[in-house]
Amino acid sequence: MSGPIERLGAAAGLAAALACASPALAGERTTLTGDWGGLRTDLAEDGIAFRGDYVSETFSVLDGGLRRGGGYTQQIRVGADFDLDKLAGWSGAIVHLTFNDRRGKGVSSDVVGNRLPIQEAYGGQYTRLTELSLEQQFGRLDLRAGFFAMGNDLGGMAIGCNLVNAAFCAHPLSMSGDSGWYNYPNARWGVAARYAVRTDLLVRTGVYQVNPALNDKANAWRPFASGSTGVMLPLEVEYDRGTGGGLPGHYKLGAYYDSSRVTRQGETGTVKGRYGVYLLADQMIWRQGSGNRGLSLFGQFTSNPKASAPITRWYEVGLVKTGTFPGRDADTIALGLVHAQLNPRLRRAYVDPADPPVDYGALPAGETAIELSYGWQATRWLTVRPDVQYIVEPGAFGYRDTPNALAVGAQVKAQF
Repeated sequence: MSGPIERLGAAAGLAAALACASPALAGERTTLTGDWGGLRTDLAEDGIAFRGDYVSETFSVLDGGLRRGGGYTQQIRVGADFDLDKLAGWSGAIVHLTFNDRRGKGVSSDVVGNRLPIQEAYGGQYTRLTELSLEQQFGRLDLRAGFFAMGNDLGGMAIGCNLVNAAFCAHPLSMSGDSGWYNYPNARWGVAARYAVRTDLLVRTGVYQVNPALNDKANAWRPFASGSTGVMLPLEVEYDRGTGGGLPGHYKLGAYYDSSRVTRQGETGTVKGRYGVYLLADQMIWRQGSGNRGLSLFGQFTSNPKASAPITRWYEVGLVKTGTFPGRDADTIALGLVHAQLNPRLRRAYVDPADPPVDYGALPAGETAIELSYGWQATRWLTVRPDVQYIVEPGAFGYRDTPNALAVGAQVKAQF
């Protein structure tokens, strides 16, 4: 499952929005716990930067799905970054340490029965180690090695986290659903590389362990647990259109290969290797004044082979308006639509052995989610996001005809 993203620009985007917000908001403290009487700043200056945040998502299903009902889920994340230059004279080196805890009930899993999670912060409801890595800067080249989520660097769109459904925030679920790709808070051993060809052109790659067993609760504190099936080899090129002073925009083209041998989808036998390609883009098309207010569009497309992928195509579009009413420069309105196409081989395989016979053409071909969200930046450290989602064909990946579902709720985010 996709999760809250780190180092993808979400924090930078929020900081830019707040810098252009009303003077009252801009002058407030940036975290709930403040500066700890100056201790937090002193530690950061000495090389130890603490971070933490809380996310909750509460939703009720008013119509459709398997039944009416609701659920609350939460995530607490704490960690620290250790600047080894300041601590030990090791130039350009930083150690990242992060722990994650999730609790609560899943509305999609327990009430609606759909594939695209209505609550982004649901999945893996326990405490775990989610990062212990060393990052080293060599001029234009950035290397990181250790135990971490590869999605922290690859295949993500920060703009999508103006919505709540995990299909939007922040990676296409076809990546993790069709291969050994993994996103936060799931961590694996790996080496990541990022190279700045130019100020506006980045290349990312790496080598990452594929180990499904590390998703098990029993291995939450066992990063060396057995169960590896192969390695992930991704390659991504990003063009950052805003670095030249134009309207902000990001364009990512990527591909990946998972060397694992897996069961052939909808057929007997196995297949060696899983792969996929993706295109992600977001672009501000209108800016109001010189600040961060404006309108941005975003889109995603992924393609995966029928032999190995439950989701063969992924389509996503949306828009985000930053700056809503007078004096609300950091608030957002976001609208998104995403469609996940079910592998037709799986539908046929489900029909073939059925008794009594099932009409193949009557089964849903995929699932669609439509979401409308308002992000209220209550303070610099607190965001409240009322949200409405409509799920079309929620039973598609369960091979059943389930009524379309309407869910309403809210997300709360707080920086510690």
